[in-house]
Amino acid sequence: MARTSASPSERSAGVIEWLLDGDPAIRWQVFRDLANAPAPIVEEERRRVSSEGWGARLLASQDKDGRWAGLSSNGGLYSPKWISTTYTMLLLRDFGLHPGQQTQSACSLLLDRGIHRDGGINYGWRGGSETCVTGIVTSILCHFEYQDDRLDELASHLLGQQMLDGGWNCRRAFGATHSSVHTTINVLEGLRFYESYRGRNVRKLQNAQRRGREFLLAHRLFRSHRTGAVIKRAFTMFSFPPRWYYDILRALDYFQAVSAPRDPRLQDAIDSRRRDGTWLLQNVHKGKTYFELEPAGQPSRWNTLRALRVLKWWDRSKG
Repeated sequence: MARTSASPSERSAGVIEWLLDGDPAIRWQVFRDLANAPAPIVEEERRRVSSEGWGARLLASQDKDGRWAGLSSNGGLYSPKWISTTYTMLLLRDFGLHPGQQTQSACSLLLDRGIHRDGGINYGWRGGSETCVTGIVTSILCHFEYQDDRLDELASHLLGQQMLDGGWNCRRAFGATHSSVHTTINVLEGLRFYESYRGRNVRKLQNAQRRGREFLLAHRLFRSHRTGAVIKRAFTMFSFPPRWYYDILRALDYFQAVSAPRDPRLQDAIDSRRRDGTWLLQNVHKGKTYFELEPAGQPSRWNTLRALRVLKWWDRSKG
């Protein structure tokens, strides 16, 4: 996300105006993260997520029992992707939808039908819980402020799955000895939301997240820690929604969300900026959707919003 020669105000004014022409799910975050708007304005715009635009369209697709895609052969809790209850709630989390009756019924289904005897989430698969899915569902339940002591079991399960290199891998039970960036980012997000909502075992949670960030930093977010080669080109391509997939913008947005210390090993990931001040939707994860948010290959308000707040954090942490 390298810089242009224009001043910050010249670069941002037109882009922010363009962002504010978008959906309420984007506008309220622009007000909060980029425009330094007063809290009442931010809150007024955020309330529109449930009644206008993308958020309202997703809520209108919810089944009467609280799930999405409930008529599918597997009950719609985790699949089909991306119209299941898990992935719809994950998107509503990213939209910043407030907790409410509709989300509470979905949270109840995700936890009651998913919690496994080992303390994680398992939607009917053989064996133990799935670490990526446990991280995703933990983040959803905590964002929507679902009140249930079993959330502590989910967090404890995630902490217990951390590997020696600091990250996580959902294939650990099958012999994996090196962490996965996909699993690690899902768990880091889950622990962040849990820490913010429950406020328990804070030191242990922060230490686990610090070790997880160090795992990503050792790879400069997208490079082999042994050879320096790009691990996978898709990691450098910005997507939204990211679903369960990892990319460097998703990782950087997590770093800024927790106000992590500035680290020079992030510089490679920072240097991938379009000159006109916007970022493209470079990658779309294939699957069923209720509707398209943004066209692939075009300037993306989602990616631009997230990239600008990452740069704001990066500049602020320079000192």
